[in-house]
Amino acid sequence: MRIFDTTIRNQLQDYSSALENLLGGDVMFYCGQIHPNYLIPFRHFIEAIVAQAGKKDTLNIFVRTGGGSAEMVEKMVEIVRHHYSSVHFIVPDFAMSAGTIWCMSGDKIYMDYSSSLGPIDPQVPVKGREDYVPAMGYLDQYEKLIEKSRQGTLSGAEYGIIQSQDQGVLARYEQARDLSVSLLKKWLVEYKFKDWAMHRTDAAKIGQPVTAEEKAERAEQIAKQLGNHKEWNSHGRMIGINTLKRALRLEIEDYSANAELRDAIRTYNDLLTDYMQRQNYEFVLHSKNVF
Repeated sequence: MRIFDTTIRNQLQDYSSALENLLGGDVMFYCGQIHPNYLIPFRHFIEAIVAQAGKKDTLNIFVRTGGGSAEMVEKMVEIVRHHYSSVHFIVPDFAMSAGTIWCMSGDKIYMDYSSSLGPIDPQVPVKGREDYVPAMGYLDQYEKLIEKSRQGTLSGAEYGIIQSQDQGVLARYEQARDLSVSLLKKWLVEYKFKDWAMHRTDAAKIGQPVTAEEKAERAEQIAKQLGNHKEWNSHGRMIGINTLKRALRLEIEDYSANAELRDAIRTYNDLLTDYMQRQNYEFVLHSKNVF
């Protein structure tokens, strides 16, 4: 088993090194839930990468996550941006919820035809449970009950549900929702739209300079679309590259037709995720020389 583990680790090191050359910059992989318990390991991990000889100005972050804490994402962005002026996200499979918010803090997002982001339905911890639950489902159902109360059609059982709701918890859910939208808007303008200088798709404005106000307006539109729980109907809805580019008009680096890059990304991703499953790891941080 030790020989097997060493072989796998050496292969991952080689694949990561090859991707550094293809993508131009340092490479790391974040696989697992975005949870506050991982903040200190994440900080140590980034500092270990930075301490290596030959550090680059760009960090390429491979991310595979079902989501987690938006507050944790905010802190991770601060940590990474302290050390790197340029950050690119690579999504071989999926980056949902808080993972989508994190990707929006990048200068570029790389995806292929099979990759997915998700709605930014905030996930919040529930008392007595280790995992996170989507907040918008609770808020939507509560709003429906309130509306039925206004109309006088509330049943006794539904009245009991309203009475049992902790208003402080509901307020926290609303705050989580607002934070998700706020972070996405801020980071799109600051990073993703940083080099957006001229209009390219709006027929009435093609060739005209893009103003700061237009960047802010566009960021708000995207944030509202991704945060619209009713539009996507499911917290786990996987939003593919075509929808992101057409419906949300997000600029995505599509590597579907780049066989060399696509194969390198998938080889690295598939080996690491398969190794995690074999070892029953729930969370992994990996880079060329730090694992």
